[in-house]
Amino acid sequence: MISGTTLIQHFERFASPQLAEKWDHVGLQVGDPDRPIKKLMTTLDTRPETVQEAIDQGVDFIFAHHPAMFHPAKDLDTRNPQNAMYAQLLAHHITVYAAHTNLDTANGGMNDWLAAQLHLSNCQPLVPAGNDPVSGQPVGMGRIGDFAVSMNAADFARYCMRIFNVSGLRLIVNPADRDRLIHRVAVLGGAGQDFYQRAVELGADAYVTGDVSYHFAHDMIANHLTVVDPGHHIEAVCEHGLAQLIRQWQQENGWDFEVIENRINTDPFTLMTAADKK
Repeated sequence: MISGTTLIQHFERFASPQLAEKWDHVGLQVGDPDRPIKKLMTTLDTRPETVQEAIDQGVDFIFAHHPAMFHPAKDLDTRNPQNAMYAQLLAHHITVYAAHTNLDTANGGMNDWLAAQLHLSNCQPLVPAGNDPVSGQPVGMGRIGDFAVSMNAADFARYCMRIFNVSGLRLIVNPADRDRLIHRVAVLGGAGQDFYQRAVELGADAYVTGDVSYHFAHDMIANHLTVVDPGHHIEAVCEHGLAQLIRQWQQENGWDFEVIENRINTDPFTLMTAADKK
């Protein structure tokens, strides 16, 4: 059995907090990391429903991607659901740790998992971020690589629906590009619209990212970049990715604690289609 501190120190050699964006809040969120870990749960989001799952499953350490305390609490009024969640975590001695944009940037992290889901090859960082402070290797946010299967925009969108197991998505494509075959693909988990021009510069035919806004979509069309927005929640790939990473370290280091993956869908959006009009 090891403490949360030992796991955190090991993880931060893999995805250093120094790789996180300045606005981000990575690292310890709630609880005492010096407590021993008996059962750990990986999750994309720390929400009241995932905390209840952790309590029901006897979890004492939550390893999340999105920070639980992204916005500082102004009071501890537990009539507020977010504050009530913090109270539940503390009452049940559950430690919460979050790796957000540092996991997005680290080699072997979030965006490599997404690129692997898309079956991209010869990948390189989409947005360079210098060198890793531990390994010295070049790192960056997002990935761009070669797509072995030639398909048009609509077929690629359908492919993304299958790969990411979503019931719908938003396809942004210039009418003149509908039949153009896609050979080079960029991907950036989360909200990556700010970096679409980088995808254009690197020769991407298509860009997969979430939370694209109306005016950015117009600019993407004008730049002849086909964009697939399957939603922010595709980052749930981290639940399995983190679990596998921690299990690998357990084998290498002889750590003895249970690792489970969150089973609750925390996507806040429900896609409504024309069929739902009836």
